[in-house]
Amino acid sequence: MCPQRRSALILFAVAWSLRIAAVLMIHYYLQHMAVPPRQFVIEGDADGYWQLAHQIVEGKPYQIYTPPRQVLRMPGFPLILAVSIRLFGDSLLAARLVLATIGALGCVGVYQLGLRLVGQRVGFIAGGLAAISPVFVGFSAIELTETAFAVSLVAGLLPLAPWARAEGPAVDANGRSAAIRAGIVAGLLAGVGCYLRPSWLLFPPCLVVWLWLLKRTSSRLLLAGCTVVFMVASLLPWAIRNQQVTGHFTLTTFWMGPSLYDGWNMQNTNGDSDMAFFDQENLMSKMSEYEMDREYRKRAWVFAFENPGRVAELAWKKTLRYWNPFPNADQFKSRRSLMVVSLVWYLVVFVPGVVGVWRLRRSLGVLAMTAGPILYFAALHLVFVSSVRYRLPGEYPMLILSAVGWEVLLLRGRFKRWLGPDNTAVI
Repeated sequence: MCPQRRSALILFAVAWSLRIAAVLMIHYYLQHMAVPPRQFVIEGDADGYWQLAHQIVEGKPYQIYTPPRQVLRMPGFPLILAVSIRLFGDSLLAARLVLATIGALGCVGVYQLGLRLVGQRVGFIAGGLAAISPVFVGFSAIELTETAFAVSLVAGLLPLAPWARAEGPAVDANGRSAAIRAGIVAGLLAGVGCYLRPSWLLFPPCLVVWLWLLKRTSSRLLLAGCTVVFMVASLLPWAIRNQQVTGHFTLTTFWMGPSLYDGWNMQNTNGDSDMAFFDQENLMSKMSEYEMDREYRKRAWVFAFENPGRVAELAWKKTLRYWNPFPNADQFKSRRSLMVVSLVWYLVVFVPGVVGVWRLRRSLGVLAMTAGPILYFAALHLVFVSSVRYRLPGEYPMLILSAVGWEVLLLRGRFKRWLGPDNTAVI
């Protein structure tokens, strides 16, 4: 067995075992220890996704709540849950096991991305960090989009990795056919990411344009064009459906307005989410979904223009929440052991990550792929409400920077003999 395949299998086995254990522990806790017993770790979004999954399985209109909201959520994550329901029945345990498996595959994806961007050794360290990350393990067992989206994010970066490496001109020499193939695959996978998290819409186009700016060749321009065209094309079925059911065209959802207002309003004092205004005002009782979305967008921008100082203050608080080493949710703050684990892991990942950024400071394409996603979401959540969970998908590719940092630190220490040459698996 070749070293790369052996490394991938080891990483998957470790990651899958830890995630299955987490699923069983969380499932047992919710059923037998939680007071009162409940279905989900984080209610609200998880329950909504589960209801939409049932709508898909039962062949009912893709909508939720009363009055019905037909363009509230992208269909990607409910579709994953619907596949689980179709195959294994109405079982949250089965759905969590499916999500755990997807999360384990994501660790292999991190390994492959590190391998293609830097090398075998860095790829294995990055994949290992992803496999044992306490936060990644825990979120893989929760019915939220973070893990599935992170896996699609990493998968969408893989076809573009050869163009990000310092030796990218060698890739350009392969001609237009390689650029077309990579662009098609990257575009379709970017579309999958948008079906899971619509806020991803802007990053893939920006990334491929950046790769073209680094070296302005015809093949890179073709790569950028194919990526954008096929990403948009993959979203057109959803956009056309939205036009048919609401009379308005959108590639994403009509939830941006409330989300924007959630982050920019007079009641928001700490950058956290509080959607109580939505039920209290009940605009859906007198407006269409589209009109409601536009109304909240208008209110948010009026607030921003009239209160620039408050917007800046909220942006600072949202930044602190985003980069917080500890969970922001009150339900976790009372668990001292969880807070200690969070802090230790934060140091394990981010301190070497800074070393990795310095080591790769001249590889601007690699930095765009590894640091770009987490910084992109940091920028978005200067505006929208912020929390650690919004940082998690960006941490998957960022672990490659952590791995580079750990490689530097280990090579300079007594552990150099453990690592072996870079063309062998780290076992």
